[in-house]
Amino acid sequence: MSAGDWLSVAMFISFIVLIFTGFPVAWVLGGLAVVFTAIGIIAEIDFGWPVTMSWEYSALVVDRIWDVMNNWVLVALPMFILMGIMLEKSGLAGRLLENLATLLERVPGGLAISVTTIGVLLAASTGIIGASVVLLGLLALPSMLRQGYQAEFATGTVAAVGTLGILIPPSIMLVLMADRLAISVGDLFLGALLPGLLLSALYIAFIVMNASLRPGVAPAVSHAQPITLDLLGALAKSVLPPVLLIFAVLGSIFFGLATPTEAAGVGAFGAVVLTWMAGRLSREVVSEALTETTRTTAYIFAIFLGATAFSLVLRGLGGDELIERGLLGLPFEPSGIIITILLVTFLLGFVLDWIEITLIVLPLVAPVVTGLGFDLIWFTVMFAVCLQTAFLTPPVGFAIFYLKGVAPSGVQVATIYRGVMPFIGLQLLALVLLFFFRDLALWLPSFAS
Repeated sequence: MSAGDWLSVAMFISFIVLIFTGFPVAWVLGGLAVVFTAIGIIAEIDFGWPVTMSWEYSALVVDRIWDVMNNWVLVALPMFILMGIMLEKSGLAGRLLENLATLLERVPGGLAISVTTIGVLLAASTGIIGASVVLLGLLALPSMLRQGYQAEFATGTVAAVGTLGILIPPSIMLVLMADRLAISVGDLFLGALLPGLLLSALYIAFIVMNASLRPGVAPAVSHAQPITLDLLGALAKSVLPPVLLIFAVLGSIFFGLATPTEAAGVGAFGAVVLTWMAGRLSREVVSEALTETTRTTAYIFAIFLGATAFSLVLRGLGGDELIERGLLGLPFEPSGIIITILLVTFLLGFVLDWIEITLIVLPLVAPVVTGLGFDLIWFTVMFAVCLQTAFLTPPVGFAIFYLKGVAPSGVQVATIYRGVMPFIGLQLLALVLLFFFRDLALWLPSFAS
């Protein structure tokens, strides 16, 4: 290994270690970029080490950061975030869950099926994991526990369903991935749609199977309300607004009527209108939504800038070449190399957030994937499915801690950990199906090409 290789390894290990110090991730990434730039230049000038760094490289980092901030595609991020927050405050999800749960309360596991259905709609209209998990935790978890659901089953369902927003478009993660890899956001949205729905179907099948074979896990209501036209009308009235908004956003992208950035603006405006129609639009609500949008956007962009500097310096040290040599040197066929990348990504999800993995790891392995002849849309969708597990795997597992923050007092973190384990298995099953049936990710994008 060359001096640059050793510095690349030291840089990545330093990042992993510093994550556990509690310092903000953006500061860690940016700080390491500055420190290792200095180390590389000193090693090259003073010691004559063959490190591919120079003072001009620092200027390249600044130029690349400017390009990131000047990227029109990333304007979609705050718009999608605002759309999700406004929908959360509109109260539509609560009414929809109440009506759907009443319709399915005769069915064993009916409340869990209702939660999954609402989770899909939230995923397609918010794309914000924290908001979805917290909202479902507040609305559904107490009702599930009162109805006699096993605590592990109830918490696992809520936590796992809340993570669907990272995969089902419009997803913030997919926007970031498309920008990092310079691929079409619309094609990536299309590629992720069927895998997202497949994962939702696996969740529902698991719920139905468990409720049927183990009635005590998810019991039905003993005295169910009769199904009336009024109930069906209320259900249709509650489900129609979010469905229309989803169709306006995704349909305009899929049919080529709007770019993802323009569709994000339509979605944000539509969410404000729906909040107004629900009678919940006020100055306080708008202020809270804008403040939360600003904070979330600033958090993502701060990490974005730090990760851009970190990745460029890592490349300057030869880290991308080291990774490429390491992967291509494995004694596997091309498919085995892809499996190795996904396995490492799954393991990194135990200690890193999806943002760091997306912004740092994905751009480093993507050239290897394309060099092996694989379709980048297919691989990126698989990468996204793999990253979804990062929200449920300890010790990071943000969805677990989001849920613990709003769960009833008797629910322990260990209970949620046990509850999410089967759903992690379902996510990995979806990944295996996607690996062997590539048309799940490539069929819809083929219509747009």
